Amino acid sequence: MDKNFYITTPIYYPSGKPHMGHAYSSIIADIFARFKRLEGYDVLFLTGTDEHGLKIQREAEKNKKNPKIFCDELSEKFKDLTKILNLSNDDFIRTTEQRHYKSVEEVWNRLVKSGDIYLDKYSGWYSISDEAYYGEDEIEENNGNKIAKISGSTVDWVEEESYFFKLSAWSERLLEYYKKNPNFISPSSRKNEVVNFVQKGLKDLSISRTSFSWGIPVPNNNKHVIYVWLDALTNYISALNFPDTNSKSYKKFWPADVHIIGKDILRFHAIYWPAFLLAAKLPIPKRVFGHGWILSDDKKMSKSLGNILDPIEIIKNYGTDQLRYYLVKEVSLGNDGNISMENLRNCINNDLANNYGNLCQRVFSFIKKNCYNKIPKPKRLTNLDNKLLNHLKNDKTKLINLMNDQNLNEFIKLVVSYSFDANKYFNDSEPWSVKKSDPDKMNAILFTACEQIKNISILLNSIIPLATEKVLSTMNVKKENISINQINNLECFDHEKELGELDILFTKIENDN
Repeated sequence: MDKNFYITTPIYYPSGKPHMGHAYSSIIADIFARFKRLEGYDVLFLTGTDEHGLKIQREAEKNKKNPKIFCDELSEKFKDLTKILNLSNDDFIRTTEQRHYKSVEEVWNRLVKSGDIYLDKYSGWYSISDEAYYGEDEIEENNGNKIAKISGSTVDWVEEESYFFKLSAWSERLLEYYKKNPNFISPSSRKNEVVNFVQKGLKDLSISRTSFSWGIPVPNNNKHVIYVWLDALTNYISALNFPDTNSKSYKKFWPADVHIIGKDILRFHAIYWPAFLLAAKLPIPKRVFGHGWILSDDKKMSKSLGNILDPIEIIKNYGTDQLRYYLVKEVSLGNDGNISMENLRNCINNDLANNYGNLCQRVFSFIKKNCYNKIPKPKRLTNLDNKLLNHLKNDKTKLINLMNDQNLNEFIKLVVSYSFDANKYFNDSEPWSVKKSDPDKMNAILFTACEQIKNISILLNSIIPLATEKVLSTMNVKKENISINQINNLECFDHEKELGELDILFTKIENDN
């Protein structure tokens, strides 16, 4: 069985500082990447920055900077974000890198060779903010300005010589692919949007610009630069040493297992990208997952509205694990999610501090006081002990499937329920009441509680890695034993070794904070 897994975030357009939308896509991708590693997969997790286009050129000019130097500075902020969010990405791609130029030029030349590119004149509506073209039915008037319905961005009428990609020729092939690969676009509501759009008939796509210069020049015609989306999408194979299709990384990881993206760029990933790949005679990714927007006051975050929530500030005030957990627990993956500081505090207090954190503290404190600070080895487990452990064990396959189907919310709901059950088990079993009368029973209770803490910590490791690694380290669980295979491995503990010190995992947040 192929045990390789390749996952990507969108590459972010660094025309401003990182915001919550960037953080959300990155955290989601990181969780799936970490979980696949727990399953024993060889994972490649890619993120990066998309650094060409008119918007970047104008921002650089406004700041009186060379576009490359401007991108160097902004890209560094996105690299810093990967550390702040505690991402486990294996690579960070920039579209200004030489390896990327080589890939884009090769894709362009393949499209020329296949007869899918021709020179003509483009006339139509273009959004500089979205770097996207829109049809008449996709725009509306607002206060005298033409805007794109999907994004609310201003569009301008553009007329210029352009190379076109014969997108219209690929409609039937795309529809056939969607039908044969029903899981290619997720969730299903997004798939329906794409299929309906393609069924209406696709128009050929302008894939070069002449009105600005900040981009990858068209091979053999430096008057044109390559359309920023044809450039950007190619990053997913640039990182695999394409055009060397015999390279180890390309052979191992392409096609990608899943592109994690926001719903606003679904069209580019589910229509344009597979059409480019088909024309270039390259394999198509296995899945595109379009998540919803993170809303602030029920509106999409944008600089113009001034409602951007800064993930770095929230992490400074509450913590990295806390933000990661909240975003995936409270926002239904695939749908838009409205976040608030009040809900964040409640989530930290109820799920993390009162539930998981409290369970760990209580059990470890009791062991420290009553068992020489060592996890006791039980003589036997009772039916009640086994019932608690087997409930999670029997759900293991279901949990793996939930993660592989990107059903993150159901996964977390289940894991949280195990933590509540473990707390209840510890309360109801009352190890303090039998420590003198039946020490064997006390040992069985404490061992069972520790085993379940270990299991829960492994399952939560991809979501709150900092806290769970502290817990597992406190229990002397070796790094190689932090894997899905070790769930309910009753031989995992070193019963002769004392527990490490564990500070309070999650500080409760006062409402007036």
